[in-house]
Amino acid sequence: MKIYGTLGPACGDEAVLKQMFEHGMTGIRLNLSHTTLHDASGSIEKMHRAAAAAGVKAELLIDMQGPELRIGPPEDPILLQEGERVVLSNGREAQIQIPARSIPMIQPEQEILLDDGKILCRVTETGEAGIRAVVLRGGTLVGRKSIAFPGLAVPMPAMTELDRVNIRCAQKYGVTGVMQPFVRSPQDLKDVRNELAQAGAQGVRLFAKIENTAGIEQVDALIPWADEIVIARGDLGNAVRLWELPAVQKRIADACRAAGRDFMVVTQMLASMEHCAVPTRAEVSDIFNAVLDGASSVMVTGETAAGEYPAEVIRYLVNTVRAAEEYRKTT
Repeated sequence: MKIYGTLGPACGDEAVLKQMFEHGMTGIRLNLSHTTLHDASGSIEKMHRAAAAAGVKAELLIDMQGPELRIGPPEDPILLQEGERVVLSNGREAQIQIPARSIPMIQPEQEILLDDGKILCRVTETGEAGIRAVVLRGGTLVGRKSIAFPGLAVPMPAMTELDRVNIRCAQKYGVTGVMQPFVRSPQDLKDVRNELAQAGAQGVRLFAKIENTAGIEQVDALIPWADEIVIARGDLGNAVRLWELPAVQKRIADACRAAGRDFMVVTQMLASMEHCAVPTRAEVSDIFNAVLDGASSVMVTGETAAGEYPAEVIRYLVNTVRAAEEYRKTT
């Protein structure tokens, strides 16, 4: 089974990366929502050196921008408190800058999820001055975080121009897999495959991230076009009611097993370990059950990218996976 961490400041030290590989990490994800392969070249070189020192031929997955909406870059973090009124628009006068293409579609009572759903607002008024909303669930918001409108499909191309730039130089940096976010239809995957072919990178694997209702509904049609399906529970947990998410995860896993397609489970697998040296019992049970459901790979994100215990995260992740594999042999 493949074990992936996510590259970031917390594991930017070569010695830490080497330790992670020694614990059993088989590959690493690089989030390209905020950077490029060229800009991250130094970190990528460290990763390759650390893997080689640990005797691992590491995989490098790039997570592209894709059709994801993000807020603009405010100069300072914004504290949003419950009951507060906020203005959202694509102008500089807005408290929160949002993509212009989404504005005409938004109507009063529309819910708005910010930063993977950590912050929740509801639209109260729309007009030339922008969108006015009330904060229902507060928090601190920083720039370039995700924004989602449950039940609202905002038309966007499958890839950004920056995605195409990164694909064209993927082989140069040793990329072994491309993760396409917010897949909505087979055409999204066909577009990425075509871009990979034009770049001479047909050997790079394509991972289809299921994280919206369109992806859930189209999963059977998506499977033939992907090398691996990713059950991306972060945004998927915004697309459906949170208590429905486990059933959605099970249904996607069932579809992948029936088709003989590999699938990955990701998001908040060891979230408590961003600030705690030991995971919760629920987290290790979650990992264990993902293995029993037939997952071919698991991945952690913020736990290694920004957490305080990146090497320990991998140790717990690997040991839990191995324990589940041993258990499966006996049943």
